[in-house]
Amino acid sequence: MKRIFLIILLGTPFLLFSQGFEAGILAGVSSYQGDLSPSNLKTSLGKFHVAFGAFGRYNINNYFSARLGLNYGTISGDDAKEDRKRNLSFRSNLLEFAVTGEWNILGYQPYALQKVFSPYLFVGIGFVHFNPRALYEGEWVELQPLGTEGQGMPTHGGKYSLVELTIPFGGGFKYAINDQWNVGIEFGFRKTFTDYLDDVSRDYVDEEQLIAGNGPLAAALANRSGEIIRGGTKRGNDAIHDWYLISGISISYNFLDNGLVGSRSKNRRKKGCNTTF
Repeated sequence: MKRIFLIILLGTPFLLFSQGFEAGILAGVSSYQGDLSPSNLKTSLGKFHVAFGAFGRYNINNYFSARLGLNYGTISGDDAKEDRKRNLSFRSNLLEFAVTGEWNILGYQPYALQKVFSPYLFVGIGFVHFNPRALYEGEWVELQPLGTEGQGMPTHGGKYSLVELTIPFGGGFKYAINDQWNVGIEFGFRKTFTDYLDDVSRDYVDEEQLIAGNGPLAAALANRSGEIIRGGTKRGNDAIHDWYLISGISISYNFLDNGLVGSRSKNRRKKGCNTTF
């Protein structure tokens, strides 16, 4: 991890002073798919939250770009929205850092407005920090430290990590307003390698055993159905990992080149030069 950040730190100045660098912001929505996500579209639309981010993009050529992005959003789920007797709920903030590659399908070149529009696809790798919480007696309680499914007890393994690998991918459209400003719309999906974005994955633990091992608060938030549930009963579906999405509208600024990397002015002269001898 330290080596990655060192490479980014050393490489940033070269990107800032090259023709192909742009920086921008994104504003949109975030949501998730998992054990507590709704199964119908109408309820699902109510589970979108505000998301925003910042990014730097290096345009290698008209067709390929590399991007560093930092995004922040919120996800949530609630069984009560679908009258599920399980009655679990959660809310979590997400902080994502990702490196992605983009393919401009039609080619994109805002300089001199040569190619002002293109759809694009992207895929990459990143890390996301999450921290599921539940509202209990008027307070938001962090769930991971409690071990609601017996995590931390000798017979149930360790507690899950709050930082996980993610694979961002998706697509969008970008448009050059002029040769300095770009706008776009992006639809992004994230495959994760955890089933605990919502703190729900495996089985219920016997109540007395959970109280003895992790305390009464863990037991209270593990089973909120109001009924006695036998240990080993399915609480979630651990066969499918959780997903989340971040989509929105972006605006970015193209930094002026310094003539060291494929000068824009040179490209314009070549394009417009018809002198004959």
